[in-house]
Amino acid sequence: MAAASGFTTELEAKVVQQLKSQRVGYLLGAGSSYLDGNGYPFAFQLWDLIKSSITDAGKRDDIQAKLDGGANGIEHALDLLDDGGAADTSYRHLVTTALADLFMTKTPPLDLHGEFVRRIARHADPSVKLFSLNYDPLIERAAAHVRVRVIDGYLGAEHSYFDPAVFEERIGRIRGTHRGKQFDETVKPIHLLKLHGSLGWYECPTTGVRRCGFGLGPPAGAKRLMVPPQRRKAADTLYPPYSALWSTFRGCLVHNAAPINRLVCIGYGFADEHVNVVIEAALARTDFTVLIFTKTLSVAAWTRWSPKTNVIVVTEKQCSLKGTAGPGHTDLWSFERLAKEV
Repeated sequence: MAAASGFTTELEAKVVQQLKSQRVGYLLGAGSSYLDGNGYPFAFQLWDLIKSSITDAGKRDDIQAKLDGGANGIEHALDLLDDGGAADTSYRHLVTTALADLFMTKTPPLDLHGEFVRRIARHADPSVKLFSLNYDPLIERAAAHVRVRVIDGYLGAEHSYFDPAVFEERIGRIRGTHRGKQFDETVKPIHLLKLHGSLGWYECPTTGVRRCGFGLGPPAGAKRLMVPPQRRKAADTLYPPYSALWSTFRGCLVHNAAPINRLVCIGYGFADEHVNVVIEAALARTDFTVLIFTKTLSVAAWTRWSPKTNVIVVTEKQCSLKGTAGPGHTDLWSFERLAKEV
């Protein structure tokens, strides 16, 4: 392990350098929305918060049994109960409804997320990619509050419809010059891609994938688009909106003409293998760096990611700088600090 003072100084300098670099993308996990208890709960807290509202006692007991048997959180438990068919299970519908009811009542402060989106919007070139694993609407609400334009794939004012083509559009005006007509880009919006769905998203049998207000429920007969299955083979490749969102995620990290060079992961504990395999594939690139900022990492996650020479890990108890382990950091792992430094 490196000497404490020198290691911490070098770590902080390297983090600042990476955050200020070009072609940076961001990945937000639950730790970025916790806000010291004033925001949304961590993933590991969700079941205890919603289980009393699961009125089907048999299905509640089935989910509890999977968690007691070692499932890594509620999403993993639901995947273990998934029969692998083309349709969602009733377990997932019950949990999704309970989570939505829990989230709809919360109105956390927007200051930190407003600062965060203001800062990353300044160096969007052409549009910064912000991937989120969270269901909450903190980014969307904060962006509207501070007047930063965010594109999340939906168009329309009420019960918006999903159209991934909007991610390919550029916003500007055409003006006449002595060299003829020229396109001037006037706005570089943040592209927000919520890989696990979101509060307000739903799929209607007749009108397709839609988004309603965050405090509203979807129409009768519609299916909320939250907590998507990960084990089912066709889950993220055949069905919108996940097909388009995951394709963009993979493209931005691996095979686009101009992929991002750095992925800044905030509040994500690297427990979702579906996400991890995409990130690990990108690490085969010699010009790609992953920065992991989270309060804690499991032993398995630390062992997997900390030795890699193109990964920087910052946690409260231990850090790693390009394969060299060192002491933890008091606050560099926190969204509260990073929101003011990106």
